[in-house]
Amino acid sequence: MNAPDDDFDFIQPLFLGPAAENDQLLESLVVEFLRDHAYWRRNFHPEDGFRIEADARHRPDFLAMQARIRSELYKLSADLKRAVPFFHPRYVGHMTGDLLLPGLVAKLVTTLYNPNNVSEEAAPVTVGMELEAGEQLARMFGFSCDESKEPCAWGHLTGGGTVANYEALWNFRSLRCYGLALQAGAAAEGWDPEGVGPASKALSAYTTWELLNLSIDETVALRREVAGRLRELGDRARFHAFSKAVRRERVEHLGTAGFFLKHGIEPPRVLVSASAHYSWAKGMKVLGLGTAQLLEVPVDARMRMDADALDAELERAERERAPVLCVVGMLGTTEFGTVDPIDRIVEARDRWKERGLDFGVHVDAAWGGYLASVFRRPDGSLHTREEVAQGFRHFPSAPVYGAFAALGHADSITVDPHKLGYVPYPAGAFIARNREVVDFLYQEAAYVFDLGDREEPMPTREKLHNLGQYILEGSKPGNAAAAVALTHRVLPLDSTGLGRILRMTVRACEEFYDSVAEVRARWAGRVRVCTPFEPDSNLICLAINPEGNTSLARMNAFGREVFQRMKVEPGQSLQGHDFIGSYTSLRHDRLDGHAERILAELGIDPATLNDIPTDPDSADHIFILRHTLMNPWHLSGPDGVSYVERYWSWLERTAMEVLGS
Repeated sequence: MNAPDDDFDFIQPLFLGPAAENDQLLESLVVEFLRDHAYWRRNFHPEDGFRIEADARHRPDFLAMQARIRSELYKLSADLKRAVPFFHPRYVGHMTGDLLLPGLVAKLVTTLYNPNNVSEEAAPVTVGMELEAGEQLARMFGFSCDESKEPCAWGHLTGGGTVANYEALWNFRSLRCYGLALQAGAAAEGWDPEGVGPASKALSAYTTWELLNLSIDETVALRREVAGRLRELGDRARFHAFSKAVRRERVEHLGTAGFFLKHGIEPPRVLVSASAHYSWAKGMKVLGLGTAQLLEVPVDARMRMDADALDAELERAERERAPVLCVVGMLGTTEFGTVDPIDRIVEARDRWKERGLDFGVHVDAAWGGYLASVFRRPDGSLHTREEVAQGFRHFPSAPVYGAFAALGHADSITVDPHKLGYVPYPAGAFIARNREVVDFLYQEAAYVFDLGDREEPMPTREKLHNLGQYILEGSKPGNAAAAVALTHRVLPLDSTGLGRILRMTVRACEEFYDSVAEVRARWAGRVRVCTPFEPDSNLICLAINPEGNTSLARMNAFGREVFQRMKVEPGQSLQGHDFIGSYTSLRHDRLDGHAERILAELGIDPATLNDIPTDPDSADHIFILRHTLMNPWHLSGPDGVSYVERYWSWLERTAMEVLGS
C-alpha cells in the first residue's frame, strides 16, 4: 500500500526533510524574522541610542570573546552529530519525529522575545496563544468552547504528558473533596442552606457518600448555588467568614491524609488500564494519594482495558465504600499504541452514577490524541466510520472508532503536541471539558475566591490569562505556545489538515502489519515472527524466535542481540546504523490469559514464562521490538522501495546473522 502522490505533495513544504531538502526555506524564514526582531529592538525608544559601540567589534577583548563563543558552538555542533536522527524514516524507535516547519520557526522566533507564560503581564501575546491552542485541541476532541453555553472547555500547555496527568489527578481530588469541605464549613459557621445540590435539600442532609459522589458539573453547580445564597443575605462579612471556614476544611489545607482521616472515609482510588503509563504511579506519589490506591484494571487479548473487569473493580469500590477519583483510559499506549474502550468507560460512568457511585473520566491521549484529527470534519463534526476508513485496510476498527467518537464525553484529556503534533519539546497539554474547575484550583491569597466573588457563571477566557494561578507550573516558555498554536493555524486539527499527515503514518503501520504474513512464510524454518497485538494506531510490535527454540530466556536473548544492531549507544556514530529502533517487554503479570496465544505462535514452552525465573531457560517477560511509525516518509524510498520494505530486508539479514553467530 503506497500513499497517494498528492499526499506526498501535501507534506513537502511542511518539513525540513530527511535530507534537509528545505534548508533554504528554513534559512530564509529564520533570517527574515531575525531581521524583523532586530528592527523591533531598534525601534523601542530609539532616542536612547546604542549601548554597544559601533567600533566594539574590532577590540581585542570583543574578538576574543567572539572566538570563544564560536569555538564552543562548533564543539556543540560536532557533539550533536551523535544525536539521534529522529527526522529520518530509518528511525522507527521512540515517539519522536521530524518537526513541522511552522512550529519550529515559531519557536525559534519567539525565543528571541523570551515570553514567560506564567501571566499576561510577562507574555501579553503568547498567553493568548496558549489558550487558543487549548481551545483548538478541545474542539478536536469534541468539547464545546462556546462561552455562551455550559459547560465550556479550556486547556493549556504543560511540560509534557506526565505533568498533564498530575494535573488531572489534582483536579479530580479537589473536585471530589469539595462537597464535604463545603458542608463542614457551613456547619462551622452555623449556617445550613436549604434546597441546594442535585437533590434540592439542605446541605446538612447530604450524606458523606453522596457528597463524595457528586459529579464535576454537580459540584460546580452546588458551589455556585451556595455562593448565590450567601450573596442574597447581603452580608459581606459573613460571606468572607464562610469562605474562610470552607478553606480551612478543604483537602488542600488539611492534606490528603488529614482530610480522609477527619471524615472517616476510605482513601480515594484511581483505576487505570494495566497498560497505563508509569506517570500515573508517579502522580499518586506526588499528590500523596499513594500507589496502593492506584488499581490496574486488566486488559483483554488486544491489550485494551477489559470493560467487564472495570465493572468488577467499581463494584468492589461501591461495596467497600471507597470513593473513586477517576477512571483513566489510554488512547494509544506508549508501549503498544493500543486504544482503550473510552466509550465503554463513559457508559460505565453514567450507569454507575445511577447507583450513586460517580467518578471522573480522564483520557491519557499523550500519544494518540492527535489522531482525533483524522476523525474530524473541518466544521468540527465527526466523520462516519466509513468515511474515516477510506484508504485504509483495517483502520479504524469498530472499537477504535467508538473510543474516538466518545472523547467529547470525557472530563479531561492529556495530549502531547511534541509527539504527533510534530512540534519541539517541551509541549504537553491538559484539556478539561468544564473550565469552571479552575475556580477550585485558583491560587489566590484572598480567601474570597474559595466561593467565587463574582456574578458571571464561569471564568471567561480573559480571566484565565494569569495562567500561573490555575496550573501546577509557574514560569513556562511562551515559545511553546507560539509553536503549537501557529502549527494548528497552518494545519487545522481535522482530516484536511494535520489529519492528512497522520493518515499517512497509519497507512505505513498497516503496510507493516500486512507484510508480517509474507515475512512469516519467507522466514519459515529459520525464525518465527509474531505481532502480539493487531495495531490500533501507528505503532506496532514484533517478537522473534529462532525456529525450534522453546526457551523464553533464549528467545529474549536472541531478540536483544538483534536489537543491539539498532540501538543508540552514547558516544557512538550512528552513520553505520541502517535502522534505529526501540524495545519493550510484555510482563508476566500483565499477560493473564493472553500469554498462551503469543507463546504458541512463537513456539515457546509456556512453562518458561513465570513470575520468578527458576532456571536459565525461564523469564518473567517477553522481549518485544517496538516500532513507532510516525514519520510520513515511511511509504516512500529510493528506487520505489519503501522504508517499510527496506526495514524487513534489514531485519531478515540481521536476524540471520545473529542466528548464525
